[in-house]
This record gives sequence, structure tokens and C-alpha cells, in this order.
Amino acid sequence: MPTISVYIIAFNEVEKVRAAIESVLWADEIVLVDSHSTDGTAEIAQQLGAKVVQVDFKGFGDLRNRAIDACSMDWIFSLDADERCTPQAAQEIKQLVAAQDAPDVYHTPRRNFFMGRWIRHSGWYPNYRQPQLFRRGAMRYDLKPVHEGYVLQTQRPLGYMKQAIWQFPFKNIAEVMHKANRYSSLGAEKIVHKKISMASALWHGSWSFWKHYVFKAGFLDGWAGFVIALGNFEGTFYRYVKAMEIQQQSRWNTPPRQLPTHHD
Repeated sequence: MPTISVYIIAFNEVEKVRAAIESVLWADEIVLVDSHSTDGTAEIAQQLGAKVVQVDFKGFGDLRNRAIDACSMDWIFSLDADERCTPQAAQEIKQLVAAQDAPDVYHTPRRNFFMGRWIRHSGWYPNYRQPQLFRRGAMRYDLKPVHEGYVLQTQRPLGYMKQAIWQFPFKNIAEVMHKANRYSSLGAEKIVHKKISMASALWHGSWSFWKHYVFKAGFLDGWAGFVIALGNFEGTFYRYVKAMEIQQQSRWNTPPRQLPTHHD
């Protein structure tokens, strides 16, 4: 029977990490990749039997690659601290890795909960992120600081799991604002090379709102859908504004060219 590692990346997730780890205690190995949490996250993981690896945060792509390197089993399942592996998903994972003709890499659907309800629209279901189940050696991540992509190292086509895991992305509105601030700062580094103005920042933010609220039917999710769309507006708008700020600071820090000296 093939063996399975689960890795979880975390930083100060003391309120979430226990439930995440307990949902994957069926795995052969659980690895918590921690970026020097100060709230007891690592200690809880150790109490539950997880292997804890401390990694300096240099972006999520680098962090996930370091997580892969820390895993030692045949297959790897990626779980974030705000995600929970359901018993149904766990059973499907075991069946998939045991199959002789299994693909090397699988996407996993996620059922997101926010403001007390399952968000069925707003682009939040099935809400695939990078493939979460893959054979060791079949996939790596690019080095983008946030919203990192993946690089397949196999010729086999992607598979798709049927059973969803659960995600609780925000415990309250304050966390929505905190994540929008953090992710917009990381995302600004990805677009700093673009030509940006305040008008373009407003346009991109507005498009993000309408994309989630109207075109992805967020209005069907009630007030939760409106809050999600508004959060996407803020995150996108501030990402562009912060990138513009970086550009301006770069120009301010560039010394002026020396003026020619005139002799009478």
C-alpha cells in the first residue's frame, strides 16, 4: 500500500491548526511547515505527533517547495491550516493512491464556509487551488510570493477528486481585512513592473468586485457574497496602489543626474 505524507503550512494558526491536523491523523506522516510562529502553533502540532519544520518565509511558492522536501512518503497531500479533510475525502485519497493506473497529480474540490453558510457561488466552489494530491516528485511550485502556480514534472494528465474538503478561510471580518492587507502587499511585488495609475487601480478593483458578485453569481450567496466581492475589490485595489507606491519610492530613491557645470 503506498504511503501518504500530509504537509500543512502555518504561521500563528493556533486557533485552526489542531482541527486541521486531527482531520488527517489517518496519514502515514504529517509535516507542519511553520514560519516561526509565536502563539503555540508548533507546540500543538508536536503534541499531535506532527513533524515540525521551521522555514523562514520567502513567499508561498518557496514555502511549499520546502514542505515537499520535508515529506518522505510516496504521495503528498497539501492541506492549509484553514482546511479540513473530510472522512469522505480521506477515503477517496486512499483509494486513488492504491490504484494501479492512478494519475500522478490531482486537483481537490473545496467547500468554503463563511458567515455561517456554505458559499456555493462567488467563485468559491469547487474552488480548486494548486493540485493538492500528488505523487512525490511529480510536481513543484513556482516562486511567486503569493497565488503561486505549479510546475508538473509528469506527462500524465491531471486527475480530479470527487469528494470535497472543507475550508474556513476567515473566522471573522477582521481576518478578511487582515488577509486583504497581507496578500495585497505580497501581490504588489508581482505587478510592480506594470504601468499603473490610480485610475487603473480603481478599474481593476471594480472589475474584481463585479466579476465575483455578478458574473460568478455572488449575489446568490446573500450578504456573504457581497462581503466577498467587496473584499476582492479591496485586495485588488490596494495591490495596485501598493505597487504604484513601490514605483514612486524607487523613483524617489534614484539620485538625480549630475547637472553639467558651466564656466563663465
